[in-house]
Amino acid sequence: MEDVADELPESSPRFILLSYPLTLASGRPTVPYVMLYYLPENCNPNQRMMYAGAVELMRNTAEVNRVIEVYEEDDIISIESKLQSAD
Repeated sequence: MEDVADELPESSPRFILLSYPLTLASGRPTVPYVMLYYLPENCNPNQRMMYAGAVELMRNTAEVNRVIEVYEEDDIISIESKLQSAD
């Protein structure tokens, strides 16, 4: 996930579709399909509004069950813990 985080712009929002294999605390393997909504705090207000208006369209088009908002690179690097907490 560090490679993904390194590629993100510092001031532009992005949608990231993620299928990430992990093992739950119960020992069951799972591969959740989620959309990360990357919204850095210092992005342009116009871009912020444009992306906010497109979240549901992207969610429905990509057919993901969950949208996770992330605000900085560290949120993406630690995404496994957020995915674990969802299941």
